[in-house]
Amino acid sequence: MRHGTLGRSGVPVSALSYGTGALGNLYRPVTDEAAAAAVDAAWDAGIRHFDTAPHYGLGLAERRIGEALRTRPRASYTVATKVGRLLEPRAAVTGDDLEHGFAVPATHRRVWDFSADGVLRGIEDSLRRLGLDRVDVVHLHDPDDHADAAFREAYPALERLRAEGVVGAIGAGMNQTAMLTRFLRDTDVDAVLCAGRLTLLDQSALDTLLPEAAARGKSVLVGGVFNSGLLADPGPGAHYDYAAAPPGLLDRALKTKAVTERHGVPLRAAALHFPFRHPAVASVLLGCRSAGEIHDAVGHLARPVPHALWDELRAEGLLR
Repeated sequence: MRHGTLGRSGVPVSALSYGTGALGNLYRPVTDEAAAAAVDAAWDAGIRHFDTAPHYGLGLAERRIGEALRTRPRASYTVATKVGRLLEPRAAVTGDDLEHGFAVPATHRRVWDFSADGVLRGIEDSLRRLGLDRVDVVHLHDPDDHADAAFREAYPALERLRAEGVVGAIGAGMNQTAMLTRFLRDTDVDAVLCAGRLTLLDQSALDTLLPEAAARGKSVLVGGVFNSGLLADPGPGAHYDYAAAPPGLLDRALKTKAVTERHGVPLRAAALHFPFRHPAVASVLLGCRSAGEIHDAVGHLARPVPHALWDELRAEGLLR
């Protein structure tokens, strides 16, 4: 599997990265054995960049990925985590965390904190859960409603940590493009993580985000290429961006599938290949919950996609 680097940081990332939300029991439980097998499959496939966050299962994903990587040579992989949500222990555990999407006991509550102290504490807590003495990449996580603190306090704290060599690369991860473009334009981040905005159904990242990244020599990590499942298996009950897919988008997904299959390419393969058509994209994050899903994704990425497929999608008005 090919590798690139994040901006000018020198931090390497594999073309496919493992997004560990599912290892935090996203929507439904994943056993420890299945989680370990999924990471083993990713490793065997050549995946060497692992993206996690305290938010994912109230720290469960960080603990699981740390345990799974513990016996691997530390110089052979890179780990990204995120800051902005601190985990505060609850006095008593009453119920689960499914309100936030994770099938885990509600042992902690999330506290938004984009202060400089919050950044330092968040990284310290993440290192403890990961069982590592350093983290390669740190992103500001979903600062949508905390722009002032994120730019005034959290980002400068990350910049200082990078200058001191504590972290290798810094960035921000969001589901929108406007603020990520501002990070590229107004700060010295190495990369941004953009989820769901560079897909066969939503190409809004092409407006300003990707041109800005390319012009400044910054990298874009792309998540959510299946838009919560609609581009993996379009049909009744499919989800788009964490909710039931609107009829219009379902129809568009089915039309896109018809085009890709006329060229002998499964829709999932086209969805995986699409972001790599832009030179600023360094890696695509996949949130797999099993070894089988890893094998499926790697197989689809290895499948050639003819230029005529993209030409027909544009001709049909399904692709910009």
